[in-house]
Amino acid sequence: MNQLTKIALAVFLLFFIDSFSQERYTLSGTISEASSNETLIGVTIAFPAIQTGVTTNEYGFYSITLPEGEYQLQVSYLGFQDIIEIITLDADQKINFSLEESAEQLQEVVVTEDVEKMDVREPQMSVNSLSVGTIKKIPVILGEADVIKSILLLPGVTNAGEGSSGFNVRGGSVDQNLILLDEATIFNSSHLFGFFSVFNPDAIKDIKLYKGGIPARYGGRVSSVLDIFQKEGNSKKIKVNGGIGAVASRLLVEGPIKKDKAAFLIGGRASYAHLFLPLFDVDNTAYFYDLNTKLNYNINDNNSIFLSGYFGRDVFSVSDSFVNTYGNAVGNFRWNHLFSDKLFSNLSLIYSNYYYGLKLDFVGFDWNSGIENFNIKYDLKHYVNDKFQINYGINNIYYRFNPGKIEPSNADSGIIEEQLTQKYANEFAAYIDVEHDITKNLSLNYGLRFSNFIRLGQDEINVYFNDSPVIFDPVLNVYQEGIAIDTYSVEKSGSLATFNNFEPRISLAYTLNDNSSIKASYTRLAQYLHLISNTSSPTPLDVWTPSGPFVKPQLLDQYAVGYFKRISDGEYSVETEVFYKDIQNRIDYIDGANLIANDAIEQVILNGEARAYGLEFLLRKNEGRFQGWLAYTLSKSEQRTPGRTVDLSDGTSFTETGINSGAWYNTPYDKTHDVSVYASYDLNEKWNFNTNFVFQTGQPTNYPIGQFSFQGLTIPYYGLRNEERLPSYNRMDVSATLTPKKNKNRKWQTEWVFSIYNVYNRRNAASISFSRNEDTGANEAVRTSIFGIVPAVTYNFKF
Repeated sequence: MNQLTKIALAVFLLFFIDSFSQERYTLSGTISEASSNETLIGVTIAFPAIQTGVTTNEYGFYSITLPEGEYQLQVSYLGFQDIIEIITLDADQKINFSLEESAEQLQEVVVTEDVEKMDVREPQMSVNSLSVGTIKKIPVILGEADVIKSILLLPGVTNAGEGSSGFNVRGGSVDQNLILLDEATIFNSSHLFGFFSVFNPDAIKDIKLYKGGIPARYGGRVSSVLDIFQKEGNSKKIKVNGGIGAVASRLLVEGPIKKDKAAFLIGGRASYAHLFLPLFDVDNTAYFYDLNTKLNYNINDNNSIFLSGYFGRDVFSVSDSFVNTYGNAVGNFRWNHLFSDKLFSNLSLIYSNYYYGLKLDFVGFDWNSGIENFNIKYDLKHYVNDKFQINYGINNIYYRFNPGKIEPSNADSGIIEEQLTQKYANEFAAYIDVEHDITKNLSLNYGLRFSNFIRLGQDEINVYFNDSPVIFDPVLNVYQEGIAIDTYSVEKSGSLATFNNFEPRISLAYTLNDNSSIKASYTRLAQYLHLISNTSSPTPLDVWTPSGPFVKPQLLDQYAVGYFKRISDGEYSVETEVFYKDIQNRIDYIDGANLIANDAIEQVILNGEARAYGLEFLLRKNEGRFQGWLAYTLSKSEQRTPGRTVDLSDGTSFTETGINSGAWYNTPYDKTHDVSVYASYDLNEKWNFNTNFVFQTGQPTNYPIGQFSFQGLTIPYYGLRNEERLPSYNRMDVSATLTPKKNKNRKWQTEWVFSIYNVYNRRNAASISFSRNEDTGANEAVRTSIFGIVPAVTYNFKF
């Protein structure tokens, strides 16, 4: 037996002896909001005398096992009155707590816990949480509170500019983010091509963004996880809230189906700016609508069921001759079951669909495409004792990809119906994840995820000479689409390719003292789906494709180290992290790649690699009338596709040039410097003021480096990829919220939100194009901007 094995065995024996050396009992239960019975996520149940505790899970459940004895227990959560009790633990006990909102208490009550503070003792790192209250305060375009726009103010999170879709995390692309709404995958998070997100803040209960140190229960994306849970509904009384804004309005209703046992929630949003366009003799329209629903039923103390859903659509049309419709539809049936006071389980049956459609009357056809999946997952959490918890589970996802179907819109169009080859896949995963307090100062999260991906059979699979769908012309030094020499078909029950990956995860925290710690993490992730897009900001037309014979899964290794400190008893907090990401098999495109309606996408794709590294800094002020944060990120994001070595039939070989001559180049989402400042000030009970300021290095782009004439045409030519940059981006927004004093004594409560986006009217460049001036004949650069200064007013109400 070697020395390392002896040490590991000794640690295990000490842990085992300590666990059973004296009588231990379990305290468990759920924690909810007193006024609505809404369960609360992340509530702290602390035992200060022994410096231990636990937090509630995604369903408000907690469990902790302690030695027999008398303890002071403290229950704390942002915005709610603390509960402090003395309990005698001489038997297993189940205690449910209901928290009262602090606003309903006397003025001398002081809230000392904040869900947005980091816990220096928790090994989890690279995670940011924002309360819904904070999100609703942050000034955004047109005054509409927005989840995606809010997380852009956090370190390591950017996007491709104003009006762009999605978000980028630590130099990753949009398709590398796993976005979950009640555990269901959202494939497109944007309304109106990026101006708004699909998440109605009134319906949201909890938001968490994982940038690294991602727990083993998550998988399928290599950049981040945005996990969002909807509210469950008020099981005590009917509540209504909503708002009327400049371009959209919203309404949410929740209430009991059976008091204290079952509840419903239904919320909707719709934009209406397009209704005013006919006044200006404009036939074009652009609008969105969405619907959030949820039902829950508490069967008994050990069983609860939930049914939740989301449906959203965007419609953009030009004089009815061009109509674009797209959106998400998801549903989830969940069953929470408590096997014992130490073992909690959740079974979910999930459906997710993203649809994209075009109606082109002027050419006489309709186009439909999309992706859908069916997911079954079973998760268990085992609360062994106060120092050892185990999460484990399985999930299986079946995918169907529709790259596109063309149908004639009328009998006279002359268009022949055509279906691009549909693709199918199955993704299975099993995981185990452990939360382990080794000593008073050292805590670990460690786990392992096993993922299996099968590209299922399909019709008409191309066969290529030398198995190369992309060929290289050594004379012209360019890549070209390969020519299929044959096709074959495989039944859907068959397999075209199979991939297996083990994905270890580990995070640790070493506490230096009560207010500071050092944390480190390593994360391995596999991503089997790819968004086919060669733009910096994806469009709704972009399609998803699975890994297969010619497209390999992306594999990530991420390392992070950080220092975390609470200052002045948590009034301030500082978080600093450095990270390094290495990604294998990042897809790249040959020059001139045609991605739209391409039934052989493998002919324009090459497998490359990517890397990103940087420093993140976050300073928060967590308490008092003045709150906010300063975030700074210094980072680099690069990609390359080196040339392949090709063996010729005569025994010789040559090496291709690769993309960009095989050199590293900036990804479209590389931002060297990213500074975000957010501040909120409560002047009094009537007025609250908010502001944010953003500065970013301009995003990479390509400018012509010369031109030549050919048959009377002037043709520009370009250098290496993404060598140039747009001008730097900066913007300041402000808002003021007026809450009338008469709110205090009446059921109908209102507030007015006045906001100004881009206060100093900076015309930030969305793009720069080059053309010849018709008057002077000289070449010139033309800057395109989306927004200048945008004022807005929103009226919010609840009763």
